[in-house]
Amino acid sequence: MSTLRDRLRSTPSVTGRAPDWDPAVAPGNPRDLFVEWLLHAIDSGAVEPLAVTLSTADGNGAPDARVVMLKDVTEDFGLEIATGAESAKSSQLAGDPRCAMTFYWPEVARAVRVRGEATRGSREEAAQDFLARHPDARALALTERQSAPMADPAQHAELIAAQRARIEADPKLVSPTWTLWRVNPSQVEFWQGAATRDHLRLRYTCTAGAWQRERLWP
Repeated sequence: MSTLRDRLRSTPSVTGRAPDWDPAVAPGNPRDLFVEWLLHAIDSGAVEPLAVTLSTADGNGAPDARVVMLKDVTEDFGLEIATGAESAKSSQLAGDPRCAMTFYWPEVARAVRVRGEATRGSREEAAQDFLARHPDARALALTERQSAPMADPAQHAELIAAQRARIEADPKLVSPTWTLWRVNPSQVEFWQGAATRDHLRLRYTCTAGAWQRERLWP
């Protein structure tokens, strides 16, 4: 009888089709390479190409992680996400802005790891992001209860219905707690996988305002 371990070990990994890539000719700025890889993932039909795992630490230093959506990449390489100030990720970033982000596009056997610090965007930027969301997503955010325990599921439906009514009455209504966060990378690693495990890895590190790059062993 096969065990769960047998089943897991027999399941193929790194099955995506990676394009040709030579780290030796990578650009000097990691933003250029990140945007190139992101757009390639989108154009290649990667599922949820904007999904990224955001890792933070709570007040006790315990790690936490969740999947969020990338909203934008600024010209100076800020990686933007947005959430309510009441959420765990927002309160953790406020307490300790050091964080990590992990992108993984299995269809093209590529991943990007980011380490950096998060800063808050302006209220105007947060409002612009909020109003670009679907009305249902805005209604949910206006409850301002993200991550809170749900004692009464019936209250959930009532609160959302009430927020939908508020939006219908005022389409420009913005949650006062909605926050745009911009992660500013200090280190970025590009990983291209191979079934042989002879992966290609290139790491950029920002030192004194300048990016240095180095190849890493698989």
